[in-house]
Amino acid sequence: MENKIYLYGASGHCKVIVDILESNNESVEVVLDDNPSIETIFGILVLHSKERKNLSEIKMIVSIGDNAVRKKIVLRLNTNFHIAIHKKAIISKSARIEEGTVVMAGAIINHSTTIGKHCIINTGAVIEHDCIIQNYVHISPNVSLAGNVSVGEGSHIGIGASVIQGIKIGKWATIGGGTVLIKDVPDYAVVVGNPGKIIKYNEPQTIHLLEY
Repeated sequence: MENKIYLYGASGHCKVIVDILESNNESVEVVLDDNPSIETIFGILVLHSKERKNLSEIKMIVSIGDNAVRKKIVLRLNTNFHIAIHKKAIISKSARIEEGTVVMAGAIINHSTTIGKHCIINTGAVIEHDCIIQNYVHISPNVSLAGNVSVGEGSHIGIGASVIQGIKIGKWATIGGGTVLIKDVPDYAVVVGNPGKIIKYNEPQTIHLLEY
């Protein structure tokens, strides 16, 4: 396998990942996009995804913030997935971080925590001991998860949310910015407020297509 890193998605999230990789003296060779609106980003060539068919010999990060779209693209790619961890993140030696995941500056991941595949652990997020974060989750900036919290696949926890110890958040749920969670959250629920209350449910139909 060649030591080449590609990103998929020429967005603002892509820019942050470029910074993370550069913090570790890594560089991005090409950015792919299904509908490119720019020719370069930070001087890196942006190409239509159809122009690179053989991706088996490179390393890839899908640089798209939307969890469902990120999963859809991952499932159709035949490639090797890279991990990007900013040098100013604090990661316990006992934590496990799986392929495709991005950890941004100032994030803290503590003892015995597991972070799944293709997750986003955003700037300044704190994930305490023994948490389990499933695949395709986005933990937004300044979120705080206490110990033994579990987050189901595809869920999005909004900026500045706080979750007390032992809470279980289901799959494809949305936790609004600033929410304080003191009880478990079912699959697909949208929760806001202090304390957090369910206001509606995400539509599961399109998500179900990604689960099989």
